[in-house]
Amino acid sequence: SADELQIKVAQGAKPGEGGQLPGSKVSPLIARLRYTMPGVTLISPPPHHDIYSIEDLAQLIFDLKQINPEARIAVKLVSTAGVGTIAAGVAKAYADKIIISGADGGTGAAPIGSIKFTGNPWELGLIEAHNALKANNLRGQVELEIDGGLKTGLDVIKAAILGAESYAFGTGALTVIGCKILRICHMNRCSVGIATQEEKLREHYEGSVERVINYFTLLAEDVREILASLGYKSLEEIVGQNDLLKAIDDDFAKKFSFDKLLYRLDGVNTRQVPFNEPYDTNEYEKEILRELMPAIKNPNDPILLEKEISNLNRSFGTRISGEIAKYYGDKGLPDGTIDIRLEGTSGQSLGAFLINGVSLRINGAGNDYIGKGMHGGRIVITAAKNGPNFSLGGNTCLYGATGGKLYINGQVGERFAVRNSGAIAIVEGTGDHPCEYMTGGVVVVLGETGVNFGAGMTGGVAFVYDLDHHLVENINQELVEARRIDTEDTDIERYYLKKLLKDYCNETRSRQAKKIIENFRVEIRNFWMVRPKDMKGPLKIIEEGE
Repeated sequence: SADELQIKVAQGAKPGEGGQLPGSKVSPLIARLRYTMPGVTLISPPPHHDIYSIEDLAQLIFDLKQINPEARIAVKLVSTAGVGTIAAGVAKAYADKIIISGADGGTGAAPIGSIKFTGNPWELGLIEAHNALKANNLRGQVELEIDGGLKTGLDVIKAAILGAESYAFGTGALTVIGCKILRICHMNRCSVGIATQEEKLREHYEGSVERVINYFTLLAEDVREILASLGYKSLEEIVGQNDLLKAIDDDFAKKFSFDKLLYRLDGVNTRQVPFNEPYDTNEYEKEILRELMPAIKNPNDPILLEKEISNLNRSFGTRISGEIAKYYGDKGLPDGTIDIRLEGTSGQSLGAFLINGVSLRINGAGNDYIGKGMHGGRIVITAAKNGPNFSLGGNTCLYGATGGKLYINGQVGERFAVRNSGAIAIVEGTGDHPCEYMTGGVVVVLGETGVNFGAGMTGGVAFVYDLDHHLVENINQELVEARRIDTEDTDIERYYLKKLLKDYCNETRSRQAKKIIENFRVEIRNFWMVRPKDMKGPLKIIEEGE
C-alpha cells in the first residue's frame, strides 16, 4: 500500500555508522511491529548484509518493484566525494528517486561527534550527483531529493538551484512541535514527550498539527517571495539553474574554488518519467499470475501448477505475493491455496516477501536471497544430488524473514537467516555469519556451519547438528550461548525439534534427517541449542505453540 519505499544506504549525519534501539524503548507495540520481544535491544548494523555491490542493490530494487509495482523506490545516499558515480549506478539500477543526505541533519540518536565532524555539506554532494546524472544521460530517469538541515525558504531555493526537486525536513519540523534539541532521543528521557515511550513524559507533549501546517505554509510563502524576486513562478523552473548563484566577493570566499558548484552541463534538469522502469519486465511471473487469479479471488478453489524455471526468472513468487496482499493484506491466503512446483534453477530472490497460502517447491536449486523478507508460505528445495555435501542455495537466504517455512535439502552460503524474526528454516549446512542479528524464529542446521554464528542475535533459537564438534569455536559468544538438549529439563525442545525434522523429512525425503529421526535418542547428543544468554522467551514461545 506504500506510495514510496526507501532503501537507506547511509545517513548523512553519521555515514558508516549503524544504530540501536535500547531495550528500554522497545515497548510491546514496538516489539510487535519489529517482530521481537519487549525489552530486547535492537541492533541496526551499518551495512546492508544483502547489498555488497551495485548489482545487489539493483536486485533489491527489482524485488521491491515486484512486490509493489505502484510504489516508487528511493535510495538514500550521503553527501561525499564520489557520490556522483554512485548516484549514476543507482539510476542504472532502476531506482526512481535518489536522496542526497547532508551532515547538518541528525536527531539526538546520532553521536554528537558524528554530527559535528562526520559527513559533508549537502550542497557538495547534490551538485556532484546532479552533474554526474546529466553527464550519463540519466537525469531524466530519476528524481533528486535533498535532506540534512533544511529549515528556511532560502535553503529550499538553493537546493533547487543546485539540482534538487524535492526537499525533506526533519529537525525544523520537530522544533515546531516543541523539540528542544536535548540530543537524548535514544535514551527514552525526552522531556517534551516527543521521543519517549514513558507515559508521564508523553503528557508533556504540547505540539499540534496546526503548528506544523503553519510552519510549512509560511515556508512555502517564503519560497514564493524569493522566486518572485528572481523572476520565476515555480521551483521547477529554477532546478539546476546554477547560473543564478555567484560567489561572495570577500577575502575569505576567495580562498576557495566554486567552479564545481557553478559548473553547468547541458541536458534536462528534472525527472521526465513517472517510473524508472527496469529492462526485465518479469513477463514469466505475470503470465503465471494470470493463471492464479481465479484462486486468489476465490481461495476455496485451490490450484496446483507445474512449471519450468531458469536463473533468468528472478524474484519468483514476489509479484504473486504482492497481488495477494492487495486483496487480503498481510493475512494472505489459507494454507494450501496455491502450490507451485518448479523444475530447474531459479534466479535470485526466489520467494522474496512470500505470503501465507503460497507454496514454492523446486526440484533443482536456488540462488542468492531465497526467502528474503518472507512473511509466510513455504519454500522447499530438493535435488537429485542433495545433502550436506551439495549446495542448493546461495548467500543471504532468509534475510529479514518474519514468517513462513524454508526447507533446503542441502547447503546454503554465507549470512543465512540474518535478522530472521519469525521464520522456521531447516538446511543441511551454512557458510559464515549465520543467524546474525536474529530476533525470532527457529533455525535448524543439519551439518557444518561457518564462523561468527549468532553475532548480534537477541532472539529466536537455533538447533545445530554438530557431528564434527566445531560449533562452539564458531559461535560469537558475546550475546548467545550453546547448550546441549539431551538433559531432563529440555524435553520440550527435543520434542519440538523432532517434530520439525519429521515435517522436513516428509517434504524433502532428506537422508540426513531420516538417519537422525531413526536413531534420535543417540543423535540428539550431537545437537546444540543456540539462544541469547539473557532471554528465555524463545523457549516459552515453543512451549506455548505446542
